[in-house]
Amino acid sequence: MTRLTDHNSAGRGPRKLAGSAAAALLLTALASSAAPAVAAEETPGVTATEIKIGNTDAYSGPASAYGVIAKTESAFFKMVNDQGGVAGHKINFISYDDAYSPPKTVEEVRRLIEEDQVDFLFQPLGTPTNTAIERYTNMKKVPNLFISTGADKWGDYKHFPWTMGYQPSYRTEAQIYTKYMLAQIPNAKLAILYQNDDFGKDYPAGVKDVLGDKYGSVVVKEATYETSDATIDSQITALQASGADVLLVGATPKFAAQAIKKVHDLGWHPAFFLTNVSISVGSVMKPAGAENGVGIITSGYMKDPTDPAFKDDTGMNEWRAFMAKYIPGADLTDGNYSFAYGVSMVMLQVLKQCEGDFSRANVMKQATNLHDAYDPVLLPGITVNTSPTNYHPIKAMQLQKWTGTTWERFGNVIEGSGS
Repeated sequence: MTRLTDHNSAGRGPRKLAGSAAAALLLTALASSAAPAVAAEETPGVTATEIKIGNTDAYSGPASAYGVIAKTESAFFKMVNDQGGVAGHKINFISYDDAYSPPKTVEEVRRLIEEDQVDFLFQPLGTPTNTAIERYTNMKKVPNLFISTGADKWGDYKHFPWTMGYQPSYRTEAQIYTKYMLAQIPNAKLAILYQNDDFGKDYPAGVKDVLGDKYGSVVVKEATYETSDATIDSQITALQASGADVLLVGATPKFAAQAIKKVHDLGWHPAFFLTNVSISVGSVMKPAGAENGVGIITSGYMKDPTDPAFKDDTGMNEWRAFMAKYIPGADLTDGNYSFAYGVSMVMLQVLKQCEGDFSRANVMKQATNLHDAYDPVLLPGITVNTSPTNYHPIKAMQLQKWTGTTWERFGNVIEGSGS
C-alpha cells in the first residue's frame, strides 16, 4: 500500500511557523521530549507483512517542480507490491507535503516517526529541509536514505551516521565547472548566483576549492536569492553589470528557468554553467524557452530522456514501460521521473539485501554496503557504491551542453571525490 498525503490532510491546517529559528526551536522541543530508545527486538514500522517507509516532498511551494519525484516513488512501490513485495512484505510508502519549508519538514518528519512509526525515511527532498531534521533523525537512529539533495555535507558519516545522500556532490560539481572554465576561458571573469542555503553555498565553496587565493580576482560578483523571492531579475541584472563573462547558477528549477530567460532578455552572452539539479527539459528548459538556453553547460550522471542516443536503451525502455503502466500521460521529457525510478531501484536493492531483517540497524548496514547497485538510468561508466566510510554513492559526472532540444554530452566521465 502506498499513500500520498498533503500537508493539510486529516483536518490539519498549516502551522504558522516560519524561518530557521522556528525550526531550531521545534527541534529543541523534539530532543527534550524524545521517546525512550526502542528495544533491540522491536522494529518500528515493520510487521509480518508490511514495511512503512516515510518521505516528505515539495508538492507545493517554490520547489514544487520536484513533487513528481515522490509521486514516482509512490508508483514504484505500488509496482513492487504488485510483484509480491520484498521478502513477503508489502511497502507502505507514506509521503507528506512540506512545501520546501524547513519548519514544516520538522513537523511532518516527527509525524512520520512518532505517529506513523515508519521504519525509515527515503528521499526527503531539499537541502534546507533535510538540514532541519538531520540532528533529530540521527538522535532517533532512524535511517534517512538517499536524500534528494546533493549537498556535500550528506557524506559526513562520522557526525551523522544515519543520513546518506545519493546524487553527486554540488561542491564537486562546482569544482569540475571551474576547472573547465580555467582550461577554456583564459582571464575569465566569473559571476555566481546561488540559493542562500547549504545547497547554494556549495557552489562558491567548490569554486574556491579550485581557485584558492585567486578567488577574489576571478570572481567579480556574487548574488544570492531566498526561496521566498518572487524573481531573481534584479540579481541577474547586477551580475551582468559586473562585467562578468562567465555565469554559474546554483538554483532550484523555478529560479533556474527565470535566470535563463532573464540572461537572454538582457542580451547577455556569458559562458553559462547551470547546476545539474535544474536541467529537466520539461520543468526548466521548456519553461525558460528552449532556444534561450542554447550553449548552457552542465554536468550529468543520468541518461536524458530527450537524448536520441537513449531511444532504444535497455534501461530507459525499462523506465518507459514502468511509466506507461503506472504513471500514464506524464511528461516523459521531465528527468525528475527517471531520476526517481533509478534511485528507487537502488532502495529496492537495499531492501533485498536485508533478507527479511528490516531492523533500522540492518537497513543502514545494507545501505552502506552497495557494490555497483542497479540504477538503469545512470550514464555508461557511472556506478553506485557505498561503504561504512563512503556516504557519497555517486561520484562521477560527464559535462554536457544544451542544443536547444536536448543535452549533448562531451568529454569523458569525470570522477570526483567529494570534500
